[in-house]
Amino acid sequence: MSDPIKHECGISLIRLLKPLEYYKEKYGTAFYGVNKMYLMMEKQHNRGQDGAGLASIKLNMQPGERYISRVRSAKPQPIQDIFSQINERINATMLADPKCQDDVAYQKRNVPYIGELFLGHVRYGTFGKNSIESVHPFLRQNNWMHRNLIVAGNFNMTNVNELFGNLVELGQHPKEMADTVTVMEKIGHFLDDAVAKLYKKVKKEGYSKRDASPHIAERLDVGKILRKAAKNWDGGYAMGGLLGHGDAFMLRDPSGIRPAYYYKDDEIVVVASERPAIQTVFNIKYDAVQELNPGHAIIIKKNGNVSIEEIQEPRERKACSFERIYFSRGSDKEIYKERKLLGKLVFPEILKSIKDDLTNTVFSYIPNTAETSFLGMVKEAQTYLNKKKEEQILALGTNITQESLHKILDVRPRIEKVAIKDAKLRTFITQDDSRDDLVTHVYDITYGSVKPEDNLVIIDDSIVRGTTLKKSILRMLDRLNPKKIVVVSSAPQIRYPDCYGIDMAKLEDFIAFRAAIALHEDRGTMHIMEDIYHKCVEQSKSNSKDIINYVKEVYAPFTPEEISKKIAELLAPAGVRAEIEIIYQTIDNLHNACPKNLGDWYFTGDYPTPGGHRVVNKAFMNFFEGKNERAY
Repeated sequence: MSDPIKHECGISLIRLLKPLEYYKEKYGTAFYGVNKMYLMMEKQHNRGQDGAGLASIKLNMQPGERYISRVRSAKPQPIQDIFSQINERINATMLADPKCQDDVAYQKRNVPYIGELFLGHVRYGTFGKNSIESVHPFLRQNNWMHRNLIVAGNFNMTNVNELFGNLVELGQHPKEMADTVTVMEKIGHFLDDAVAKLYKKVKKEGYSKRDASPHIAERLDVGKILRKAAKNWDGGYAMGGLLGHGDAFMLRDPSGIRPAYYYKDDEIVVVASERPAIQTVFNIKYDAVQELNPGHAIIIKKNGNVSIEEIQEPRERKACSFERIYFSRGSDKEIYKERKLLGKLVFPEILKSIKDDLTNTVFSYIPNTAETSFLGMVKEAQTYLNKKKEEQILALGTNITQESLHKILDVRPRIEKVAIKDAKLRTFITQDDSRDDLVTHVYDITYGSVKPEDNLVIIDDSIVRGTTLKKSILRMLDRLNPKKIVVVSSAPQIRYPDCYGIDMAKLEDFIAFRAAIALHEDRGTMHIMEDIYHKCVEQSKSNSKDIINYVKEVYAPFTPEEISKKIAELLAPAGVRAEIEIIYQTIDNLHNACPKNLGDWYFTGDYPTPGGHRVVNKAFMNFFEGKNERAY
């Protein structure tokens, strides 16, 4: 309902453990890996629409035979685009050469993308451009097979300047100061170093330069390379990589900020950002999919051996709570329960707002992603009503009549589909000119579903900026002529920027921050802003890792209820007849609903890494200085 948050990226890695002939015989095609990767990427399409890419590696190819293929797209339907390109190339090759029809070994040598190792990525542009150059996977090429490196990830680093400086100190000349480049070059540096050392060792054992290559690949310690490369990383990441000879890995940050799940059997190893994608594509049970522990990497050697290694010492687990509220597909068993619980837990505040008048209250939701929390909210309303009915029936005792019984039992939560999204219209709106009027018509409202004496309760996942609420949605809902509109957020107030891969970068974008500033203006306490600014400036000069989030002082004088009330004032459009109230989830309820994902820095300002605290203070400095730029 509010302006959409740009998602983080999605990643998938597939390694076939059997010869391609096995999949041809069992599944009818040697393209089994390509087909599964298409499904994995589509099942995670919710995580990225700005770009998609796929890389594949063929094992045991001879010199002169192509063994790496990569395709990327930044077109409006990037997944469809890259697989259209892949199919065109495959079909053209197959039709041009009759030998490609049935001979799998011949297919592998001559048809692109028929390999054993795949790395796919769907991207939302959060930092950087949405051009093809910004689309993963990234490729670092070398004539030595095991020095070829392909990297794709769901991540953002807060200390890019430091990492860039480290590369310069190592004697490198990075082409740009971007976390994707610096991360890949850092891994690449230690990969080159490891290969060079192994080459010297193998050469001393009497092997020729040509014969040394397979021995280097076999002995390469991927875990050791990752430990050296990731030593100074500050950020949230799930990062996958392929080495040209066939080793592969997926690494997760030590706080577990970004998600990663894996499944292994005797045919396949698959790693992805979302559990349901693996479950659905490979038709396996929930418990068969494992979560990759924070700070660990799953490493798949060319010979098929799979190991889980600790790369960085795990810190306090701070898995992103927005994963549960918004980003991940709701088909995950745990996430579905958690979202329903979020709706249930916010119901008592709704009851206060409508003064227990469920008879004259209509419940609904916008957008569709809020449907699960809506179900939890309505179920709790039904539970509340059932308890009241029981009390009324018991109070009447033997005096109850059939008429009075029916009157009691007929009271139910009133559920209406008050708004229906016009998807075709949505795709037309690409420019800001006249956008507000157009967005108002993205939803068709259901006239007659609400009466003038009714409260209208609308639940959403989160309210971030509130721009669409103010300019479009609230005006639209007011046409239904309710007495009161109660907008409910299943997430708490978003007060602080994210710096780990989600597009929430500027403090002034948040309606909660703007409400706090407005309260300071009302109370004549704006001098606090200058005090906070000077504290942030002084701390920015320090190299200490003990960083204080001074932006918390912006909110400290006010209760969450005071801020919510001011938010309602700021978002209420001129001319709207209905009373407007905004209700947010509490932090405690969020933790109760999502006990395994306690990464709540958006709401509390408690960042899991020092870089996060630096970013939030820098964001405040940018705001105070009037700089319209990111803090990372």
